[in-house]
Amino acid sequence: MYNTTIPSQADLPSPGQLIRSTIIAIATAAALLIVIVLPAEYGVDPTGMGQALGFTEMGEIKQQLAQEAEADRQIDTAAQDARNRAIIEAAAAGVSLPATENMAAAAPAAEAKPSRKDQMRVTLKPGEGAEIKLVMQRGERANFVWTVAGGVVNVDLHGDGGGESVRYAKKRGISTDEGMITAAFDGNHGWFWRNRSDENVIVILDVQGQYSEIRRII
Repeated sequence: MYNTTIPSQADLPSPGQLIRSTIIAIATAAALLIVIVLPAEYGVDPTGMGQALGFTEMGEIKQQLAQEAEADRQIDTAAQDARNRAIIEAAAAGVSLPATENMAAAAPAAEAKPSRKDQMRVTLKPGEGAEIKLVMQRGERANFVWTVAGGVVNVDLHGDGGGESVRYAKKRGISTDEGMITAAFDGNHGWFWRNRSDENVIVILDVQGQYSEIRRII
């Protein structure tokens, strides 16, 4: 048999003490929500304390990453939808399509067009993004090289137009890149850069090839 001491009525918390403890717990949770959770998770800082403690920037970065992930999902979905439509149309016509990774390479060469050459510079503040696109016809090619002065960036090389979209490459934390774009379809093809550092950076893009226009979208 175990001897258990039953607490007396005086040792038990009173209803008033329970109510006070509950109120204190609710107030503490509300304070943590407003000062830490909202700034750190959603970038919402109603009191300004999140900014002072460094949580607001964390939340803003998380929201930007979530937006980028959603944009990536939409691009992938649109590309897959376009691919599925092409498969159905090709099957109806009795034509087989190349594998997805070979679609750009399989695009027929465009009619000879005079090559042009351009350079563009973009200054990005911390957290800021910019997009530059080449207006190209299917099969046109353009060589490019870009470098970052002052840091590194994330980059998404993609194309869109006429209800179609394609991603050529996506990289993070790099300071330079070069290669060739072969337009998979008529439309806009180019780069979206985002500066994830704490300092301003300058992206310097040099491009040469077959395209009718170069423009900054964002």
